[in-house]
Amino acid sequence: MVINPASAPSERIHFDVDDRWLARHREPIIEPELPIVDPHHHLWDRGYRYLFDELLADTVSGHNIRSTVFLQCRSMYREDAGPALAPLGETEFVNGAAAMSASGLYGNSRLCAGIVGFADLLLGAEVDRVLEAHLRVAGERFKGVRNSSVWDEDPSVKTVPGEIPRGLLLDGEFREGFSRLGRHGLTFDAWLFHHQIPDLIDLAQRFPATNVVLNHIGGPIGINAYANRREEVKRLWQDNIAALARCPNAYIKLGGMGMNVMGFAFDDRVQHKVPVSSETLAAAWRPYIEHCIATFGVERSMFESNFPVDKRTCSYAVLWNAFKRLAANYSAPEKTALFSETARRFYRLPVV
Repeated sequence: MVINPASAPSERIHFDVDDRWLARHREPIIEPELPIVDPHHHLWDRGYRYLFDELLADTVSGHNIRSTVFLQCRSMYREDAGPALAPLGETEFVNGAAAMSASGLYGNSRLCAGIVGFADLLLGAEVDRVLEAHLRVAGERFKGVRNSSVWDEDPSVKTVPGEIPRGLLLDGEFREGFSRLGRHGLTFDAWLFHHQIPDLIDLAQRFPATNVVLNHIGGPIGINAYANRREEVKRLWQDNIAALARCPNAYIKLGGMGMNVMGFAFDDRVQHKVPVSSETLAAAWRPYIEHCIATFGVERSMFESNFPVDKRTCSYAVLWNAFKRLAANYSAPEKTALFSETARRFYRLPVV
């Protein structure tokens, strides 16, 4: 079975951002000089437009964003290519944005300095030709691959288009494809739910030479069938996070909590006539962030924006203020790791 997220272009996950609502709450920037590498954002045009200009507007809103990493999101796939090579269009598109930023005409930040694309690892050994094509398109900017594996028995918590099979990370053909990443010096981004983390643990243990990073703190679900089970979910999530942290090749991204699936509901514009403050966000997210850092350590933890997805909840400026509040008690070297150095090292980015 081949997974092609572009195979159902008419399917859309509900997504909307209200910029006027976000503008109702503004804050002074906390620690504006602290260097930040944002290791997780997207670019797309799907009802809500978030392309180079929109990313640039966010990254110059007050925080010291030095560079960013783009994560695959099914943007600009080639229409005239088969399923395996269609994702090259996304890498071409983002590499163009990276070239714009690298010109220096748009400031000192290096946007899209790293690119994480899609290659269907269920192709097994045949994925080599796709990985090589991505590297030809983007060269050293191409850092790795993400195959989302989010699955739950409740289809209402679905977060990505297309059908993803249960146990994708355990599939033999998938693992044959995964084995090719290390040969090309590439990393793996994992997006899955809290109860699926054991699958990633098994994968990381099977391939200890390939670095993996868990996106969005491992997706503890907080909606629908899980809405009244938050403590139960949290206990299972905590145990799974601690077990994954024992894999030395595993890293974690601290963010994604502005997504609806997490159940914090700060994006509910009926309940919240004005967006909540960074203080409110930090208070709600603290138990999760502190557990991740306590288990992984600062050297394997990195804050992420997950924009524009998390832009449903707050502005870019407020989001990074929340993260800075969460890190307020850490030392200067620890903050450097959390906000820039871990991401720079994981994605092999140049110092800017």
